[in-house]
Amino acid sequence: MRKWILFIVLALAVLLTACAGKQPQVSVETTDFDFGDVINGEIVSRDLVVRNLGQADLVVDEVITTCGCTTGELDPMTIPPGGEATLHIEFDSGAHGPELTGELMRQVILVSNDPESPEVTVQFTANVLPPEN
Repeated sequence: MRKWILFIVLALAVLLTACAGKQPQVSVETTDFDFGDVINGEIVSRDLVVRNLGQADLVVDEVITTCGCTTGELDPMTIPPGGEATLHIEFDSGAHGPELTGELMRQVILVSNDPESPEVTVQFTANVLPPEN
């Protein structure tokens, strides 16, 4: 009986040691891009690939944007090791009204369980042109 208990304890110790080093690792296709010229009132979007290069599930808890004119959606929010997801970013250039023009910068932030990079920021720019009449 003691041999079985000793065997189970050793097996659990080996299993826990093997699992302890496994962590998720987030990787985003790009963290900086430019929508270029956008006429005020247009909605533009871009899809980016988010990968998990780690050995454990990458769980994205939140997708935060720095402005109400921007949305960010990740599907799926949990990425298995070696898997990927799509980050869909949308920018509404007319959200602040027709008078807003010029170069803008916005950010989308992924908050995850990656211990090395718990927050990853994707930044984009756009040059908002006056609306066409």
